[in-house]
Amino acid sequence: MDLTHLAQWAKWKGIDLLGTGDFSHPEWFQTLSRSLEPAGEGIYRFQEAHFLLTTEVSCIWSQAGRVRRVHLLILAPHLAAAARINQELAKLGNLAADGRPTFGASGERLIAAVLAVAPQAVIIPAHAWTPWYSIFGANSGFDSLEEALGKAARQVFAIETGLSSDPPMNWRLSALDHISLVSFSDAHSPARLGREACVLDLPELSYTALVAAIRNRDPDRFLFTVEFFPQEGKYHYDGHRACGVVLPPQEARAQGGRCPVCGRPLTVGVLHRVEALADRPPGFKPPGAIPFRSLVPLEEIIAQALGQGRDTKGVREEYLRLVARFGGEFRILLDLPEEELASGTPPRVLTALRKVRAGELDIRPGYDGVYGEIRIPLDEGPRELPLF
Repeated sequence: MDLTHLAQWAKWKGIDLLGTGDFSHPEWFQTLSRSLEPAGEGIYRFQEAHFLLTTEVSCIWSQAGRVRRVHLLILAPHLAAAARINQELAKLGNLAADGRPTFGASGERLIAAVLAVAPQAVIIPAHAWTPWYSIFGANSGFDSLEEALGKAARQVFAIETGLSSDPPMNWRLSALDHISLVSFSDAHSPARLGREACVLDLPELSYTALVAAIRNRDPDRFLFTVEFFPQEGKYHYDGHRACGVVLPPQEARAQGGRCPVCGRPLTVGVLHRVEALADRPPGFKPPGAIPFRSLVPLEEIIAQALGQGRDTKGVREEYLRLVARFGGEFRILLDLPEEELASGTPPRVLTALRKVRAGELDIRPGYDGVYGEIRIPLDEGPRELPLF
């Protein structure tokens, strides 16, 4: 996850703007300061890739008799502001201990501290619904932004929906109608970049233009989000990993919230938590909602089409051949018509891509930290690659 590999994978993916991640870590911040070149207001360049200064932090505090754990994303308007934010955060905890530092401070206190030294900074609750470390999480979260953040809730205009939820799930809460729903990849490795993303059409690539498009939910600027199928996220359903038990919310409620095998409490999944707070039925779409597209990563599509593991040499080689031929993964997944792809895509891969675009998938939902499984239904047939 260094700048060289992030830039290379951004090119292969077709990502125009990446978050730096972890600018709060002293060594990584030094690397960013040495290596990034200014490329517009609040935007930086390394090789051909553009970067925005971002970090994720963890806040742990006690409120109303419960321990609360919330992850927050911070977007900084420039390197000088990021340096000031780091100085302020260093008063709250050890920035060198982890890429995502942990602070014994409330979300309200942290937001106030950041905005006091960088008023243009943006704070976004990360993966807002996951059970353990999120603003609405079943085990450590809250029922509203106001309860979680107090007066600082007025400074928050977006939440990140996370892998286990998608916009339609969030649309069921009228309390979020004034909140922008954003999606980011939380990549963990360069090959996982772009699992989720925001698609923007900006008059200029600048920090101010990007923030305005998201804040205003301008449909001419904020075009759509790219989403995981939420069932594939590792906290979609309720469950107990140790016993291999996975249950939809209604069955979990029928079990009294306990594992039917061992009797221990189930980990309450994102869908259950959304239903608990929702005041609208499934399928409701508020006026002005930003559209979304649900995708399966290209390497996963190739792997299933060829009957190989995702991280095998053959899958990686075919992936690189396709993105070189067609100009990036997102162009293949989102933009290019099937007839254009047919000239250089193995028929079985093309069929798998068609099924993903149509949503013709068999999905086993994730639960209790276990990723869901997506299977693309394909007929038996030759899996060898043709020569192009």
